[in-house]
Amino acid sequence: MSRAPAPIALEEARRRVLAEASPLPAENVPLREALGRRLGEGVLSGEPVPAFDNSAMDGFALHAADTRRANAAEPVALRLVGESRAGSPAQRSPGPGEAVRISTGAAVPEGADAVLRVESARVDDGRVLVGAAVALGHDVRRAGEDLAAGASVLAAGTRLGPAELGVLAATGHHEVSCHCRPRVSVLTSGDELIAPGESLRPGAVRNSNAYSVPALAEMAGAEVSVAGPAPDRAEATREAIEPLLDADVAVVCGGVSVGEHDHVKAALAALGVEERFWRVSLKPGKPTWFGTRGETLVFGLPGNPVSAMVTFLLLVRPALVAMGGGNPDSNRARAALAEDYEKQPGRAHALRCRLELRADGCRAHPFRRQGSHVLTSMLDADCLALLPAEAGSFRAGEPVEIELLAGWCGR
Repeated sequence: MSRAPAPIALEEARRRVLAEASPLPAENVPLREALGRRLGEGVLSGEPVPAFDNSAMDGFALHAADTRRANAAEPVALRLVGESRAGSPAQRSPGPGEAVRISTGAAVPEGADAVLRVESARVDDGRVLVGAAVALGHDVRRAGEDLAAGASVLAAGTRLGPAELGVLAATGHHEVSCHCRPRVSVLTSGDELIAPGESLRPGAVRNSNAYSVPALAEMAGAEVSVAGPAPDRAEATREAIEPLLDADVAVVCGGVSVGEHDHVKAALAALGVEERFWRVSLKPGKPTWFGTRGETLVFGLPGNPVSAMVTFLLLVRPALVAMGGGNPDSNRARAALAEDYEKQPGRAHALRCRLELRADGCRAHPFRRQGSHVLTSMLDADCLALLPAEAGSFRAGEPVEIELLAGWCGR
């Protein structure tokens, strides 16, 4: 049996993965289907926002100069000559000594240069009585005040959320150029795996990876297909993996260690996948494998559910973000450890932590139970605190790099 290679550093593993993860080409996407996608090119405003001068309040559009001498004792009376409603502009403009009733968002008639709020006025016999001077431009939203026509709206690589979609719609875009979603195939491997609805049998394990890992891929912006579980036999493993390699990214959970029944590495080699690394100096997640075949990125993740999630978040998710046109480091930040943590140099540790935002900064509280079998430790985790392999024990208050989990997706 060949000797296992020395584990490589986590950051080196990440570097090798990202060196193979190029942005996918762009395609035009209807706006209603663009949520979560990343822009393939920058977007300019197709029209001014607002498109016309409009009223910020219900009231009366008028000439500010007509109200200069208005006061409570001697109000100025302006004749009402029409109404401007949202979607139905006034039929005529007010002349000197005239006003137009106006609704919030309605077009300010040509010539009018201010709006008197309805609660500040009194209407009597077809006239509006103004008891105080109205400033020029009062409660008028100017055309292009938010965005001028041709202004830059969103940069290439921006992830489209609700606000971004709203702005795109407001500027007249019914479709946008977005990077294609990475196509990800996920295979779980192991004779012990059974589905959630099956009856338990001695030695059986619920196949949680078939749900958590595809969900992580979807939340990272991928289109996902799921296969397996593949049995622990060499030929069956190879047959199960082969169709996965037509995707942009193939992920195999389990079977990548050194046991007698771990057939994934041999199957990948037989299928022409070139190994880029195997084994990462990381706890949890040491037996992680990565390789390529043509443009396809192939990951062999540990079968342990926590290790599978952690290695996906630290290595696969950044690749998916990059392929989707985003910044793979967008989930990286800094925080201070909230308590002491005992560690021996030699392996990086990825600690599941809860974040606390305080006046003096962000604190990462490690969970007491960090075992790689404690899947419930992922439930309340906000981040993974990344303690370098060469470092020893940490004291409370020491700054550390963290990988944010909130939203499960890079911006």
